[in-house]
Amino acid sequence: MFSRAHVPARHRLSIRIWQNFAAKQIRVFWDGMPFYVDEEAWNKMKRGRSKCQHFTPSEGRKKRHRSVPPAHVQTGSSASQRPTEETWGSLPHHVVLHIFQHLSLVDRARASSVCRRWNEVFHIPELWRRFEFELNQPATSYLRSTHPDLIQQIIKRHAQHLQYVSFKVDSCTESAEAACNILSQLVNCTIKTLGLISTARPSFMDVSQSHFVSALTVVFVNSKSLSSIKIDDTPVDDPSLKVLVANNSDTLKLLKMSSCPHVSPAGILCVADQCHGLRELALNYHLLSDELLLALSSEKHVHLEHLRIDVVSENPGQTQFHAIKKSSWDALIHHSPQVSIVMYFFLYEEEFEPFFCEETPVTHLYFGRAVSKDMLGRIGMNCPRLVELVVCANGLEPLDEELIRIAERCTSLTAIGLGECEVTCSGFMEFVKMCGGRLSQLSIMEEVLIPDNTYSIEQIHSEVSKHLGRIWFPDMMPTW
Repeated sequence: MFSRAHVPARHRLSIRIWQNFAAKQIRVFWDGMPFYVDEEAWNKMKRGRSKCQHFTPSEGRKKRHRSVPPAHVQTGSSASQRPTEETWGSLPHHVVLHIFQHLSLVDRARASSVCRRWNEVFHIPELWRRFEFELNQPATSYLRSTHPDLIQQIIKRHAQHLQYVSFKVDSCTESAEAACNILSQLVNCTIKTLGLISTARPSFMDVSQSHFVSALTVVFVNSKSLSSIKIDDTPVDDPSLKVLVANNSDTLKLLKMSSCPHVSPAGILCVADQCHGLRELALNYHLLSDELLLALSSEKHVHLEHLRIDVVSENPGQTQFHAIKKSSWDALIHHSPQVSIVMYFFLYEEEFEPFFCEETPVTHLYFGRAVSKDMLGRIGMNCPRLVELVVCANGLEPLDEELIRIAERCTSLTAIGLGECEVTCSGFMEFVKMCGGRLSQLSIMEEVLIPDNTYSIEQIHSEVSKHLGRIWFPDMMPTW
């Protein structure tokens, strides 16, 4: 692969090692060049050998030698000398640290038993700043889980080093309770980022609210520098948000708390009023209010960058949705003209009445259930900032007029996805012609397109490709 004639002598060690072990698993950088660890030797080191063997960069295959004083090679007229062989135990700390950062916790712990130097690296604070606790029950989940003994070692020796922490739990209540137990022990931490993630159904909602709030409050009180919090689908409440604000108002920049039924509009308003550095916010529509938008638009508040709103209804006809005044939206856009406003709709057709009757500065729209032609017509009339639109279902009425109106008035539109809808080939081609090359994402199911007298399905892909400036085909399945 490499010619020795073009490689300086001081770099030949790493080149030879690369030649001998290029197909192995562990990649290490030495003098700016990569080399790879022999898999067999790595497995022996993981089993806890106390002495690391030397690897001599000979032309043969995988030769091993006992510890010998390193040889030196003279490089031209330079008086400096460099070793031609190195021990694994003498690798610089930053090299071993880089390797450890790419290992799982279990492999990292095993590697720490190779030698004293590696064990020292294992306890370097930088290695413990970012950590993800995986809590799964073997009886109900195939996902791996962080061993309880390792969790206790982390809490005992490295809790004060943790800064970016996340918890992944399965659908079992026991896993969510275990996460709460760990949170309640993080009393000497300076966490900056906290994420509570349910990989299946929201198991945190099955935990006692008092237990969850008590554990979360421990982190809110002791961290003092939280900047990012993701606590979707949890029983967090207004009093715990007040504790968050009282201790982290100067540092909080991101808050994601969709599907938190115990939080009221007053609770989220308290956050917006006092956390003037908040740049990203995700919440359910029932927490959105004119007062909240005005608070986010105050002179003290920084420019909001991202606002995500989930509009969800589980029982048709039983949820009343309020309308937001146009003046409140205008105030937000005047204060933060570059803000992305993302709305996810999971409603039934009869529940869309309060939405998009006036101009709304939404940029990304996703409809997870059927949406009517009338609603799509309103979007074309009242959403001039629209950038992306995804419609999973509509019905059996062609959407030609609605799509053409959206293309005409939503001049920033760059992405669209259509699922169980109907559009004539001629109407679709007119939409593509009006949008032109600005459509970076065009995801249309083949079943959506209805052949007519002007275009057939076979002609569509070449005509659309011509107007987009790239090859395009209809999708066989949704890609959004």
